[in-house]
Amino acid sequence: MIISKYLDGLNKSQKEAVESTEGPLLVLAGAGTGKTKVLTSKIAHLISLRKASPSNILAVTFTNKAAREMKYRIGQSLGSMVEGMPWLGTFHSIGAKILRIHAELAGLKSDFTILDTDDQLRLIKQIIKSENIDEKRWPPKLLLGYIDTFKNKGLMPTEITYNQDYQFANRKASELYGLYQNRLSILNSADFGDLLLLSLNLLKRNTDILNKYQNIFLYILVDEYQDTNVAQYLWLRLLSQKNSNIACVGDDDQSIYGWRGAEVDNILRFESDYPGAKIVKLEENYRSTEKILGAASGLISYNKDRLGKTLIANIKDEGEEVHIRSVWDAENEARLVTDEIEAKQSKGAKLEDIAILVRASFQMREFEDRFIMSGIPYRVIGGPRFYERQEIKDAISYIQVVSNSNNDLKLERIINIPRRGIGNSTLQALNKIARSNNISLFLAAKQIIETDEIRGQTKIKLANFINSIELWKDAKSSSHHTDLVKRILDESGYTEMWQNDKSPTASGRLENLKELIGQIDGFDSIDGFLDHVSLVMELESDTSAEKVSLMTLHSAKGLEFENIFLPGWEDGLFPNQRSLDEKGNSGLEEERRLAHVGVTRAKKSLWITYALNRRVYGLWQQSIPSRFIDEIPEEYKDFDAEYINTNNYYQQERQSKYKNFDAGYTKNNNNYQKESQFTREATGTKIPAWKRIKKNNSVTINAEFQEINIKRKTNFIEGQRVFHEKFGYGKIIDINQLKLEIDFEKSGIKTVLESYVKIH
Repeated sequence: MIISKYLDGLNKSQKEAVESTEGPLLVLAGAGTGKTKVLTSKIAHLISLRKASPSNILAVTFTNKAAREMKYRIGQSLGSMVEGMPWLGTFHSIGAKILRIHAELAGLKSDFTILDTDDQLRLIKQIIKSENIDEKRWPPKLLLGYIDTFKNKGLMPTEITYNQDYQFANRKASELYGLYQNRLSILNSADFGDLLLLSLNLLKRNTDILNKYQNIFLYILVDEYQDTNVAQYLWLRLLSQKNSNIACVGDDDQSIYGWRGAEVDNILRFESDYPGAKIVKLEENYRSTEKILGAASGLISYNKDRLGKTLIANIKDEGEEVHIRSVWDAENEARLVTDEIEAKQSKGAKLEDIAILVRASFQMREFEDRFIMSGIPYRVIGGPRFYERQEIKDAISYIQVVSNSNNDLKLERIINIPRRGIGNSTLQALNKIARSNNISLFLAAKQIIETDEIRGQTKIKLANFINSIELWKDAKSSSHHTDLVKRILDESGYTEMWQNDKSPTASGRLENLKELIGQIDGFDSIDGFLDHVSLVMELESDTSAEKVSLMTLHSAKGLEFENIFLPGWEDGLFPNQRSLDEKGNSGLEEERRLAHVGVTRAKKSLWITYALNRRVYGLWQQSIPSRFIDEIPEEYKDFDAEYINTNNYYQQERQSKYKNFDAGYTKNNNNYQKESQFTREATGTKIPAWKRIKKNNSVTINAEFQEINIKRKTNFIEGQRVFHEKFGYGKIIDINQLKLEIDFEKSGIKTVLESYVKIH
């Protein structure tokens, strides 16, 4: 066997990583630097040198897709020999294999069942009920989330200590966790978290078993090490103690899964965990142009908790600058992106080479509507289309029933969502009456509540539901349609249902409902909105193979496209306000890593957009451009005049709003240097305005600040009639700094920037 062939085509750093076979090794692989190539070449190299047989190599990944890709590439090098690698797979598949071999030591049998999320939730509900815990006050999904967190941290029930963050039913979280684990054992079952936790516990408590696997695994290779949680980290530490031949490939700048247990500290402390460890940096990027990589490197340099590396373009193409564009609102944002896509398409670009990456799924709706109306085929990656999402279909079903109570299909969908004690037997009775009398389910329900065919709480709940529909129908002609939809979702308990839901997806569902309400506000009536939805769903049947990709930033990790659009770069949306509130600076740094991931998906063209206004829950809110835009070095940016004009004001407002996260924060790379705020007692609060001067492709700061009094004079007065390009004619009812509150004749009360208003 010719050894050199496994090293052919590798650059200097890649070759160094592959040839470093002994001792601990950390390969810091930046985006697009060929980490998978290094991993597969390293395995082939080890086998070709006869340092280990295929069965003595443990190679772990996070996804089945990554494992299949690795196996395929190794197969191309080694042929059928790859079939002799039983320990190549995901963390959980390897953990399950070890657990089945030693199941009895974990209180299970080798044929144990792995429960899915629904089964887990059902089991937890049984336990909560048996312990006489109020399910409404202490939602089962909250406890399930806590248990998942415990398992990600490698903690068994006896190892849980009281923590203010895990309050459940008066400090009973650890006790209930123990009951849950006992019940799993009785059922000869394990959940997904057990596959690693119980495997880890086996190794910790049984020295002979640990020695067995340490002798089997002569070499350990780990993909995406920055995404490991505590349990995975401890599992790897135990298995690598004897030989220390552990090679971890990862990128601290792409650690974006903290919300599901990933610990970026695992990769940051690798050298201290493994004394004498070798660090190899892969910095030669084979994906993107120089300016895109310059933008990415400048942005991520603001993170303090990182090992540090700089991406260098292998492609000798300076490329386009990063296009920064401001828009009035989300609708204009979707229009701008669509226009640019059509322009690229006219120049020969393929739709499959274009992707839009959003921070939150609710942002997709504007783009989906625009694509459908423009005839641009698209696909949503990592989730359903907006109108196919459960919460949207439920909400629209409520609206459709209020608009047409004889819509049996929609009534049947929502009659027990949220659960109101109207079960299948009641529904069967309603269907029987409806068929016998040739009437709708709604009319059947009105009849049955007047008889004794159903009794007790079921009758009361059904009567209340039918009465609510009648009230909403009566309000349709007298209420503003947006207010009516809010009322329906609130009074039905649907919004509250998701507010009480503690699953990771619940907050996103609530955001989608807000987006839906905001969308409805743009129509003259509920019927007009429903007609629009019918048209959209009809057009969504397009089966074209070539489509624009639409996805969240989290779903985009590992992908690449010629042209990338990054909409919604506004503080509060991105970086996400919840992340800042809950995690402070560590949350900000994870958000910045997510921005870095988004930027490095682009190969040739990158567009970043932000809206001056966002409609949230039917109300307009002024937006502040994301601080991440400022952190991209000026020499890599192409921005419009609006960015320059508005950022003078937004820069200072951002400092004030987020001062807790920015204290002592100094900008480098010839960007903006932050100064402390100051006050003038005589004239009220004042702020410095940044006077920017273009010089040598960088921005310098004029040492003399121009003082702007927030209480400055304005050309507008209360009661004045004005015209707005989007909302039409209205009357000013309040003036607040740069913003006007206006009662528009057709759109109601809105808050807008005065620069967009003309005196009529």
